[in-house]
Amino acid sequence: MAKFKSWQVCCLLCVGLFCAVALICLCNALLVNNGCSSGSFQYAAVAADSQLCSDIGRNMLQQGGSAVDGAIAALLCTSVVNPQSMGLGGGSIFTIRDQTGKVKVFSARETAPQAVKANLLNDCPRNLIFITGSQWIGVPGELRGYEEVHKMYGRLPWAKLFEPTIKLAREGFQLPRFLGRLLSFPPIQQLVKNSALCDLFCNKNKTLLKEGDILKFPKLAETMETIAEQGADALYNGKIGLNLIQDIKAEGGTMKMEDLTSFQVRLEDAWTVPLGNNRMHIPRPPAGGALLAFILSLMNGFSLSPKSMEGDKRVHTYQRFIEAVKFANGHKRSIRDPVFSNGESAAHLIDSNFIQRVREMISINRTHDDSYYNLKPSSDHFGTTHVSVLDKDGFAVSATSTINHIFGAAIYSKSTGIILNNELADFCWRSDTVRPGEQPPSSMSPTILESASGGILVIGGSGGSMITSAVALSIMNHLWLGMNLRDAIAAPIVFVDADNNLNFEPGFDEFVIEALTDLGHRVKHWKYFFNVVNAVEKKNGCITAISDNRKMGQAAGY
Repeated sequence: MAKFKSWQVCCLLCVGLFCAVALICLCNALLVNNGCSSGSFQYAAVAADSQLCSDIGRNMLQQGGSAVDGAIAALLCTSVVNPQSMGLGGGSIFTIRDQTGKVKVFSARETAPQAVKANLLNDCPRNLIFITGSQWIGVPGELRGYEEVHKMYGRLPWAKLFEPTIKLAREGFQLPRFLGRLLSFPPIQQLVKNSALCDLFCNKNKTLLKEGDILKFPKLAETMETIAEQGADALYNGKIGLNLIQDIKAEGGTMKMEDLTSFQVRLEDAWTVPLGNNRMHIPRPPAGGALLAFILSLMNGFSLSPKSMEGDKRVHTYQRFIEAVKFANGHKRSIRDPVFSNGESAAHLIDSNFIQRVREMISINRTHDDSYYNLKPSSDHFGTTHVSVLDKDGFAVSATSTINHIFGAAIYSKSTGIILNNELADFCWRSDTVRPGEQPPSSMSPTILESASGGILVIGGSGGSMITSAVALSIMNHLWLGMNLRDAIAAPIVFVDADNNLNFEPGFDEFVIEALTDLGHRVKHWKYFFNVVNAVEKKNGCITAISDNRKMGQAAGY
């Protein structure tokens, strides 16, 4: 048997010790990883409306991009994957938390053009229908918004963010399942067939595309290529803008090139609201963050816990929530552009004294007539998209973007490939006037929450009027009622519409519905539940990302 010298024994011992330490470290790493739920990520994640767009955003992060780069790339992708929801012809709101914890809001919300129709609000329809036509188009702010947030927080070259979507738009892709489903609805079919949108979404024989058919945006690809090379000025000060204005004028619109040239993104500090063990960061009016914070602040005072959903207690929990939303509906007219309201805003909605007074007016065993909540006639709508992003350096982006109603104003600019918004319809029943340069009120509430333990929840939603209820319930379910993030978002919602009627999503607890009906609530049957919530959460070193299955989305991360 060979004999080892002392130095050889020492070497063997050192090697053995090194291997043992390495094995222990590996096991610890695996144990830590196993402490995260299945499907979680270690570094960063993107939750957009589709797997394709989440992947594109994630790829930007893996290439060294910031959360802002990931968000812009995902939104550009969404403009072709879900073109009914958002695009370069609309506007957006970004809530951004940087590495230092400062939270800023960039509002690129559309504005009323200088020559806005004087009596526009006389044209507001009484019923929930598509509001189409050039008179409803607001000055698009989407691209200027991307430019501003990229200048401040972007890491990758501007042009790189456009590359994946230009490729999709030019080469084409299979019509997504969700868009195919929308195009099968008779009202939307008529909308598309009777407008220039048919150039995009119809076959040569005027039949609509269906799931699996190839969808292309050749003119939009050209427009995006120019913007990638020349920047946002190609639209706001260049030929693309001139062509867009000419197409709007051909449809009878009054927007001018000066409206595009003078558009400015608003940069403000977020409103920060205490919410139990969390700090909630929301956009200021005319965004809908104040209404969301108002509802959640009211509910926070009821000491909710998982036990609040046991037995009859779940009826009490939903009763309180519904009453809170009814009061929020009564204050919707407080949400207006502070620049045009002598500095007035909805600040009372986040005032603790006001919230306490309202909380004392909520009963668990009855509801009231509309005057009790100061409810005024209003209307509901649906549309919009949301993306939530968290990068490896702690930057968080919550961004909501829209062309307002489905397919906006139903006006397609053939020379630019851009679908125009109908954002001015948001003034209907929420305002008495529309003034040049004014931003319309909105339900958009891109939100970031920070917990006392260091956790971050990046969340927001789409669905027009449903945004407030959907996001509020998702947060409530997750923070207080013990649901994991996926279940919190997936849980069927109760939507309290503009007339304070209750509309229950299919699958909602029948026992609760019956009990609430017995309390005197009016129950209606909403046909289309387009409420979609996308969120990313970092907690205990693990990142969970959820794209709402209602829009058949899937998040991505690494």
